[in-house]
Amino acid sequence: MSGNYFSDPMAFLVSTVIGLYILAIMLRFLLQAVGANFYNPLSQMLVKITHPVLGPVRRVIPSLGRYDTASIAVMLVLQFLALWLAFRIQGQGVPVGPLAVISVWELVNLLLNVFLFAIIIRVVVSWINPASYHPALELIDNITRPVMAPVQRLLPNTGGLDFSPMIVLVGIWFLKMLLRPIFMDLARTMG
Repeated sequence: MSGNYFSDPMAFLVSTVIGLYILAIMLRFLLQAVGANFYNPLSQMLVKITHPVLGPVRRVIPSLGRYDTASIAVMLVLQFLALWLAFRIQGQGVPVGPLAVISVWELVNLLLNVFLFAIIIRVVVSWINPASYHPALELIDNITRPVMAPVQRLLPNTGGLDFSPMIVLVGIWFLKMLLRPIFMDLARTMG
């Protein structure tokens, strides 16, 4: 009985620690993909944190243009490992196929959440102090610009009110609601 008291917190801890590292790799991947300022202090921090793992993998898996395929591979492996460890700690076993599908979904979900929270932060800062500068805000702008720009070009000029964040946020939630059942059904059919 005492194993249950220990297993849930341990599964949470393992998932959280690995999840934070996956987030760092994903942010580095996104910043590289959008051509963000490499010399931004936060970019440099992400490079230092992720290089010990990504450096060796990059020697084996080459990039495809601006897209660092080594980062994608490492994120997939780490997400698979995090899920596998969490299930094992809780005394459960999950077949490899469903675990792989759920790992891909978790990464897609994380990517959508990064855009979701970055857009929300961008909107809140524009309301509070639109002229402020911070290295994190520069990177948030870099990450959100490719998602926001197409919608901004389609919308008519409303004279100071930008409705594109609301439209993009609704689109992200729609995509999350659409994709989750597809991935879960695929995982169930593989199990």
